[in-house]
Amino acid sequence: MGNRVTILIVEDEVLLAQDIKMRLTKLGYHVAQVASTVNEARKYIESHRFDLIILDIILKGELDGIDLAAEINKFHRTPFIFLTSNADQQLVDRAMKVNPSAYMLKPFNDREIAITMELALANSMQRNSQYLHNNEKINTGVLSIKDSLFLKKDKHFEKVLLSDLAILEADNNYTTVYTRDGKFIYSTVLKKMEEKLPSSDFIRVHRSYVVNVQAIEGFEGNILFVNNMKIPVSKQYREEVFRIFKIL
Repeated sequence: MGNRVTILIVEDEVLLAQDIKMRLTKLGYHVAQVASTVNEARKYIESHRFDLIILDIILKGELDGIDLAAEINKFHRTPFIFLTSNADQQLVDRAMKVNPSAYMLKPFNDREIAITMELALANSMQRNSQYLHNNEKINTGVLSIKDSLFLKKDKHFEKVLLSDLAILEADNNYTTVYTRDGKFIYSTVLKKMEEKLPSSDFIRVHRSYVVNVQAIEGFEGNILFVNNMKIPVSKQYREEVFRIFKIL
């Protein structure tokens, strides 16, 4: 199964930080670290890799959450959620300038946290895709954070490395995504899922199958062995597919 989304909480109210951690853990997320100051958060951010940061706007000390958010944008580009109960307009204006992926207002409940997390991940994936497109670093259409996709599993998202994706299988208007350890089912057509993947690593082999080239374990005739499954190669794609083995 893919890794859970890894989170850093930056909150100087200890009880509130632990409450958020408990709620996120119950929803299936992984809170890797909790920091109470900007300096402590900096150390964690420099030494760990997080998929998302939950950041209180008001923190004790000279620098607040907005100052830290500006640093994150400049040096790390890790998506973050602002946590606040303050409705001061000047603070809101400052917060908007650093482009948080979402806001979480105190007090909150489990449902509000779940919705906010999904919104933040969706927003951050869209922004990252647009950034990559504008900078021409990878093919357009890859909605991911760094080298991963975030796939919905039950009530939470799981982080799945692109390298761990093995097969995408079409079933009418549904697509099943097989990873090295499990599977995810989506109510969307295969073509739309295919557009989210780099074409250099994933290849269409049949109208019903897209496979990760690196996950191919072998072949016999027109059958590929991928992730302990037998995947047919249709005549339409045969020449392109088997050209891969000549290159290798």
